[in-house]
Amino acid sequence: MNLIRKICCTTLWLLLCIGLYGCASSEPELHIYTWINYIKPSIIEKFEKEHHCRVVVNTFDSNESMYAKLKLGATGYDIIVPSNYYADLMQKQGMLHPIDRERIPNAKYLDPNYTKMLDSAAAKYGIPYLVAITGIAYHKDRVNMPKPTWDIFNDKSLKGRMTMLNDPREALGAALKFLGYSINTTNDTEIRTAEKTLIAWKKNLAKFESEQYKDGVASGEYLAVQGFVGELLLVAQENPAIACVLPEEGTIFSIDLLTISKDSPNKDLAYTFINYLHQPENVAENIIFTLFLIPNTAAYELLPANIRDNPAIFPTDAVAGKSEIIKNLDRDTELYNRAWDRVKAAE
Repeated sequence: MNLIRKICCTTLWLLLCIGLYGCASSEPELHIYTWINYIKPSIIEKFEKEHHCRVVVNTFDSNESMYAKLKLGATGYDIIVPSNYYADLMQKQGMLHPIDRERIPNAKYLDPNYTKMLDSAAAKYGIPYLVAITGIAYHKDRVNMPKPTWDIFNDKSLKGRMTMLNDPREALGAALKFLGYSINTTNDTEIRTAEKTLIAWKKNLAKFESEQYKDGVASGEYLAVQGFVGELLLVAQENPAIACVLPEEGTIFSIDLLTISKDSPNKDLAYTFINYLHQPENVAENIIFTLFLIPNTAAYELLPANIRDNPAIFPTDAVAGKSEIIKNLDRDTELYNRAWDRVKAAE
C-alpha cells in the first residue's frame, strides 16, 4: 500500500511540475535587440508584471555589428533599435515591418522638432526613441578651451591625450562641421578637405575608438574626447572636473528608432511595448537614467531642472540650427568609406 501511495505521490508531483513548466513557458516572450543601457531595468520589470510576459534584451555596440549579425541570419527579434540612417538601409532591404501609428497612441507626444528631421521612409518604419547627440568632454582644469569647438583636436599640447569616435560619419562629420560643410555632403572636394583636416587632427590623437573613451576621460588618461552626450554626461556626473559641451560650429545628430522586425514572432506585444516606452512617466525615467534626450514633449515637464536646462541634452537654438542628422546616402556612402580608409592609413 505504501508503495502504491509513493508511486501516486511521485506521479502527482511530476504532473504538477509539468503543469507549472507549461504555465511558465506559455508566457509570451518579447525579444529586443538594442544598444547597451538604453532602457531602465525597472521599466522592463514593470512591463513584464503588467503584461504577464518575459522581455529578453540583447545588446550591440554599433550599427555595423547589429546589421552584420542580422544579415548573417540572426532571427527571432521583435524590436530592433537602429539609428535612423541604418533603419533607412534596413527597410530598403525588406528587414523591417511598417509601423501602424494608430497602434501607438503615445506617439502623439513625439516632439516635432525631431520627427521632422527624419526621412519619410525612416518615419514610416520606426518610432523615435533616443536622440544620440555627439559632443566633447574635457578636463576643465587641464584643457584651455575658451569656446567649445571641434578644433580642440588640433591642439598639439594635448597630443596623445585625446580620442575621436571610430566611425567615419562621426569623425569626418566633426571635420565637415568645423569647415562649415554639411555632414551629408556628397561633394567630393568638401569630403577631401574634411579628410585632410581629420588627418591633421589624427596626429594629436591617442586613437580613434568608440568604447574606452568613457573610462579614459574619467580616469584622466584622456583629456578631451569626442563621444555621445548621454555617455559623457554620466562620466561628468561622477567627476565635476569634466565638462560636456556641444561645439559652436554645430554637431551631429542621429535618432535611434524603435522598429519591428519583419520576421517578428510577436508583433502585437512589440507594439504594446513601444507604446509603453513612450508613456510620459516612463520617458522621463529613461531620460534621467540614460541622460539621452527622448523626444517626448509630455515627458519634458516631468524632468528635474538640472536636466531640462542642460544645453548638452536640450541644445540651444543657436547650436541646433547648425546641427544635422546623419542620413543614409546609399551609394554615396562610399565617398566617406574611401576617405575614412585614407585617414586610417595616414601616418
